[in-house]
Amino acid sequence: MTNYYVQQSIQIQFIKIGGMSNSSIFQIGTCGQIATNDFLYNTGGYTEPAPKAEKNGNGTAPPTVSPLVPLQSPQ
Repeated sequence: MTNYYVQQSIQIQFIKIGGMSNSSIFQIGTCGQIATNDFLYNTGGYTEPAPKAEKNGNGTAPPTVSPLVPLQSPQ
């Protein structure tokens, strides 16, 4: 196995991102390996399963909530 060592100096004066979609990655610089992490914590101290989901009273989809970052619809 060969190890590569990269030294970078990055200076960004202006950056404009036209749009980001779900599961998008915006990266500046080099990354040799991206390892995913999946950590689940029971911070509420729950001891029983969650109650069953209920349908909306009139059968329509629940109201949408605007995300903090506007995302494009999947295509």
